[in-house]
Amino acid sequence: MLGLAGSALALWPVPASAAIADSRPLATYLAARAADAEGQGDAALAAYARVLDDAPTDRAVAARAYRAAVAGGDAALVRRAIAILGKEAPPDAALFPLADAARANDPAAFAKALTGLDSGILRVIAPALQGWLAETGGQDGVALLDKVPARSLAARFAAENRALLLVARGKVDAGVAAAESVQGPTGRSPVIRAIAELLVADHPDRVAALLDDPALVAQARASAARPTLAFATSRLLVRLARELDGERGSVIGLAMARAALDCDPTYVPARLVLATQIARSDDPDRALALLDPIPLDGPFGEAALAERFPLLARTDRDPEALALARRRAEAGTADGVDRARYAGLLVQADQAKAALPWYKRMMKDPRFAGNATAWLNYAAGLDAAGDWKGARKALTHALALSPDDPQILNYLGYGEITHGGDPVAAIALLERAHRLAKDDASIADSLGWAYHRTGDTARALPLIEGAASAEPDNAEIAEHLGDLYWTAGRRYEARYAWAAASVTAEPRDLARLAHKQAEGL
Repeated sequence: MLGLAGSALALWPVPASAAIADSRPLATYLAARAADAEGQGDAALAAYARVLDDAPTDRAVAARAYRAAVAGGDAALVRRAIAILGKEAPPDAALFPLADAARANDPAAFAKALTGLDSGILRVIAPALQGWLAETGGQDGVALLDKVPARSLAARFAAENRALLLVARGKVDAGVAAAESVQGPTGRSPVIRAIAELLVADHPDRVAALLDDPALVAQARASAARPTLAFATSRLLVRLARELDGERGSVIGLAMARAALDCDPTYVPARLVLATQIARSDDPDRALALLDPIPLDGPFGEAALAERFPLLARTDRDPEALALARRRAEAGTADGVDRARYAGLLVQADQAKAALPWYKRMMKDPRFAGNATAWLNYAAGLDAAGDWKGARKALTHALALSPDDPQILNYLGYGEITHGGDPVAAIALLERAHRLAKDDASIADSLGWAYHRTGDTARALPLIEGAASAEPDNAEIAEHLGDLYWTAGRRYEARYAWAAASVTAEPRDLARLAHKQAEGL
């Protein structure tokens, strides 16, 4: 028997398991769960599918297989699992019959699928889609959407889709005005961009004026569409998935993104949102695979790169990230963003001197010359290359551009303390940074370290103890805490703090920490 009756999935209880006499499915199921826990999505998906072959009526297995198939893009297994689960399927399972009907442009199937959007967050999109269904059937979808109560959660999505329906009817001015009344006259609003996708094939000049950004126009051209059920459903699901975006993955957000891509496999924003959800569900390799089809020299290339580089870092593929960044920086179409990214990766790879020419070229880009963060990054590169004098000058320039930026204040103040600058001025900078960002552990550590370096260890200790408690994995803070404890005569606690620092320290710092643990200061 598969002992699954007590298991649970986020948002929705897993059905009780059916009995399975053979021990082989149990071993395969346990292997699937282990692969799932390790972020090995493809292995888990294959194993769940095998277990379901051996236990085709086991709803607990079907529940796990459903989640794995949604993440892995196994459309057939998603539908098979939903069929097995029946009424015990999770609410988001209703998205996939909807996606199938939208892609097939089948109004009857779409109407039937809409009845499944009757619970939870999915209810907020049902009225908007009912408006599209009515319009497809020759009825007045706009009038239907006008009846959605203004204070309901569905009202915003209904208003946005009312604007799209007006454009679909050829009432472009009215549609744009309606969209702007909902989200303002900005080309970056989702509804304006969706309008641009409908117009770009036949009205490119109007789209250029509407978006006022060549990059956005290129994205609209790549996403050009006709006003179909697939268009409406995919854009609405991506819209809602982005609303649900957070630091961790959301099972319903992931299902929305997958269903959106099922509706319109060519819609790159759906692929990007899906990759983000997969990455936040701790499967970076699968997220990278989702990004692979997006041309890096295309209109969505920069968005794909913004996702790709952190994923490469998470999977310890730093050489690949560096090589990719170099190709981008050396390309004839490279801009300041490409150069800044490559320079930053060079610094992370302990090649700061090689980064400096790229930083200097970056600062010649007009977009960066007046950007305080760009000057801060340039300063970090100079500092890493051993040029504190140049770094100090760059930080001073950054501070002039953004005098209340706590990160700039922190870097300049800490740098002055560690490089023998004016301690009074440095402490003033750090105290100001701390007032602006009281919850920032790194800034608290910097201020505490400055107090310690100027002989006031008693004042420093509570700051650095608090910082270490807030960021227990920060090796620099832990090392500072050990130094303070040693100075205060608390030798055992000092060695403990240095040992803790060694767990997450960079390899180049391990010898120093080992010496401190053995010999003290």
